Amino acid sequence: MTKVNAYAVTAQGAPLTPFEFTLGALGAEQVDIKVEYCGICHSDLSMIQNDWGISAYPLVPGHEVVGIVEAVGVEVTTLKIGQRVGLGWFSGSCMHCHTCMSGDHNLCATAEQTIVARHGGFADRVRCNVEWAIALPDALDAKAAGPLFCGGITVFNPIVQMNVKPTDRVGVIGIGGLGHLALQFLNKWGCDVTAFTSSPGKEAEAKKLGAHHVVNSKDSAAMAKLAGSFDFILNTTNVSLDWNSYINALKPRGRFHTVGVIPEPIPVPAFPIIAQQRSVSGSPLGSPATIQDMLEFCTRHSIAPVIETYAMKDVNKAIEHLHSGKARYRVVLAAQGAAL
Repeated sequence: MTKVNAYAVTAQGAPLTPFEFTLGALGAEQVDIKVEYCGICHSDLSMIQNDWGISAYPLVPGHEVVGIVEAVGVEVTTLKIGQRVGLGWFSGSCMHCHTCMSGDHNLCATAEQTIVARHGGFADRVRCNVEWAIALPDALDAKAAGPLFCGGITVFNPIVQMNVKPTDRVGVIGIGGLGHLALQFLNKWGCDVTAFTSSPGKEAEAKKLGAHHVVNSKDSAAMAKLAGSFDFILNTTNVSLDWNSYINALKPRGRFHTVGVIPEPIPVPAFPIIAQQRSVSGSPLGSPATIQDMLEFCTRHSIAPVIETYAMKDVNKAIEHLHSGKARYRVVLAAQGAAL
């Protein structure tokens, strides 16, 4: 039995407190990871608050893990003890259904999620199936890499899946934990990039991160001028928007794609979609292979999340900092012994 020291929420919305539990026997295709760093994602806040109705308490959040492989199952051949890896939202997939065999492990109907009905990375160790423990390239900073395994792949995956081209004109809605990575990816992909933000004070930062243009999303006149402009618009926010403005901003065959979990249905007007053959879509993270491609892309183009670091013991301060909207742009927890 492996003892784990963690921080858990024992009731909906409660603060995190020290929590100890044990892991059973290591599965043949599982690995144990000694946590060095763990990012805090807005999805962790949603699970703490049970916003989605799927939380079970006590809950150990944390699904943007970077750490060292500490133990491997008897059938694990692709990773070695002592190797640095990352772990994101998914911690297992069936590996035999048609979806998995097609390379879409992130769409597996029975995929295991790192913090759903199991304990995550706000702990000194976490367990997962080997396919979701992704080797971290040496060139990437371990302290900053955790957010790539959720926030990063969430915005990188649709670029690949939706066939975004280097010649495309693209828009990114929301310059936060997801959006600031999307700007970097799309800039290096070769696109002409527009950042949509309701915070005019972020204009300089958005351009530094890769935006060629910045538009105040609350300026209806500025939005109207963009009609028919974009091949692809990526929404990273979880709030209601002026949907008609964004749909009208698409070119013929343009696509509006959301990775933000919007709390209510998106009212899509039929005529502008049909008349211009536009599309509305969404996606969850990405497959292990796509994560590996993203890490290689980050290495090649020196892409990294902008982070603020807290000690794991200060997790409640870190959670409050994120919840207040003050984070710039991802918050990372450092485990005991890891450098801040």
